Amino acid sequence: MKMKKLVSVLLVAACSVSLVACGGKKEEKKAEEDKALVMATNAEFPPYEYYEGEEVVGIDVDIAKAVAEELGMELKIEDMAFDSVIPAVSSGKADIALAGLTVTDERKANLNFTDTYAKATQVIIVKEDSAIAGPDDLEGKKIGVQLGTTGDLYASDIKDAEVEQYNKGFEAVQATMQGKIDAVIIDSEPAKEFVEEAEGLKILDEAFTEEEYAIGIAKDNDELLEKVNKALKTLKESGKLDEIVAEYIKADAE
Repeated sequence: MKMKKLVSVLLVAACSVSLVACGGKKEEKKAEEDKALVMATNAEFPPYEYYEGEEVVGIDVDIAKAVAEELGMELKIEDMAFDSVIPAVSSGKADIALAGLTVTDERKANLNFTDTYAKATQVIIVKEDSAIAGPDDLEGKKIGVQLGTTGDLYASDIKDAEVEQYNKGFEAVQATMQGKIDAVIIDSEPAKEFVEEAEGLKILDEAFTEEEYAIGIAKDNDELLEKVNKALKTLKESGKLDEIVAEYIKADAE
């Protein structure tokens, strides 16, 4: 009986140690998660986010890193389809959305937005010999856009236009080169990158729209919104924000 009792005591002790160890691991994991700032993005949007080898880099990435540093956190990047970025943040799978995200009333219904960190312009890419000279000429044309982007949202308002949605902006540009569509509506900075690497394409002088970029945060996370806005303010006042943008976007005169 004594032996059985001793074994029982040892088993109980072992289970207690095991539970303490498991509890400790859970606490450590939670602590690590609390220190991580998870960024949802779509790394198909140079110079804001794109791959350099196996690493995601770009303006939004560097801004997110600087914000995370201000908050005393480590940045973790989750690359996904553009139309999954907002759901990822609103559902809590990610903390912030940085993906060249334009502030619109439709998106405000699902996310809160920080103060603006960049201004952008939607432009039109066409073949060099195209008869399309401006936004008014897009009526009734076949237009390519990246799924879920601002260009996608605005293109649907063009009268009688046939809008072709692509998962990547580059795919829309390729379709224009191949004559499958008449034009692409996309952000000006990626447009410059795409046209520079392609032959026979140009960007029209007249912009399609002008807009503002901000960081998306879940509706119920007012605490994080306040902290990120404070970090952005610090980065703006120190000149760090301008330095990040200037590293990727050269002046037009250069």
